[in-house]
Amino acid sequence: MAAVAVQHVTDALKNTLHLSSPKVEPTLEKAKNVVVPKQPDIEYHPHEDQWKARTAKRLAEDPSLPNTPLPEGFPKSLDSPLVWQGSDWKEEKEWVYELNADQLKEIDDALKHFRGLDKPLGYISTETFPLPTVGPILADLSREIHTGRGFFVLRTIPVDSYTREENAIIYAGVSSYVGALRAVQDGKSVIAHIKDLSQTHPANIIGAPAYTTDKQVYHTDAGDIIALFALETAAEGGTSRISSSWKVYNELAETRPDLIKTLSDPWPLDGFGGDPAYTTRPLLFYHDSRIIIQYARRLFTGFLGLPRSANIPPITEAQAEALDALHFLGEKYALGLNFQKGDIQYINNLSVFHARDAFTDTPDKTRHLLRLWLRNEELAWKTPKELEANWKRLYYSITADEQRFPLEVEIRQASRGGGAKYS
Repeated sequence: MAAVAVQHVTDALKNTLHLSSPKVEPTLEKAKNVVVPKQPDIEYHPHEDQWKARTAKRLAEDPSLPNTPLPEGFPKSLDSPLVWQGSDWKEEKEWVYELNADQLKEIDDALKHFRGLDKPLGYISTETFPLPTVGPILADLSREIHTGRGFFVLRTIPVDSYTREENAIIYAGVSSYVGALRAVQDGKSVIAHIKDLSQTHPANIIGAPAYTTDKQVYHTDAGDIIALFALETAAEGGTSRISSSWKVYNELAETRPDLIKTLSDPWPLDGFGGDPAYTTRPLLFYHDSRIIIQYARRLFTGFLGLPRSANIPPITEAQAEALDALHFLGEKYALGLNFQKGDIQYINNLSVFHARDAFTDTPDKTRHLLRLWLRNEELAWKTPKELEANWKRLYYSITADEQRFPLEVEIRQASRGGGAKYS
């Protein structure tokens, strides 16, 4: 990559200067000596030994890094229910709300009520999907997402009793009490499918681990709240894991404030051949007295059919170390959720990382999740200005009539590899 970049400099100089000029050769010689930044040795799947070696090397080169001041205004420590580690939770009932028979009947009645309205699915709301006793409970649980621990699991919808479309209606109807606004995830689709496609699609089509059986590293999605509905779980593996980014922040602020600064500076986010080729923004914000993190590792490393673009600025060694630190500290403090068929998992996407273990499917037990990105305007955190344009597109760009609810798996445009035209 460095040789290619130097050749580009040389070619540009040749085009700018006449070859007959006596000044050309010394100028070209200087161009050959230019040190061109290159992408660090880092992949989507993190390697702990590599992370530790990079950390040791950077600290040996600059022992003052741990004495770096935090960015202006950033807190030395966060004190909140959102600061937790997996070992703080002793039993599932602390975060699982189990629906009883009467509540499941109320949900079934709401499904029938909505069906009787004969409206497009985009009109699913608290008004059209009435839950007189379950609704207030879900509203309280939404407060838990925004001001409490940041997550809960609703157990369990009897998915086998319903068609795919009925399950989608129930999912959207119940979720409207947690966050009434549904984000577009691809085109005009507000619901997405998370399922392994590696057995049916070429590898160069798949650009995100959501469509493989691979382990997913700690990351965030887009939007305020992530909801995941398990239509089926894997035959083996696939444990859903979450971790408090506020806990991770506290450790980094105490031990490596230089990495907090790195995360709060602009990063080059790969557009994977889009226009523009890349965008820049921080991954970490301190906004309205809250830490907010928004990042996905594959935007800096690539994945399968979407390798890192060659002609965009590389990340730095500091950024590579920060990416690994987020993952391995997330792993250190993680909580594994016993995600069962029919469960809906809700997490605060602004303060909680999520990941999953690798898994194995069988013909009669194939992991399949539905995903919504939600927003509760009453409880929503204020959006940093660098994210405002994307949030506006996510939540306010289409009408109820335009919302799509695909019932089969579609690879999101942003996650399609080199064969994006494949259907």
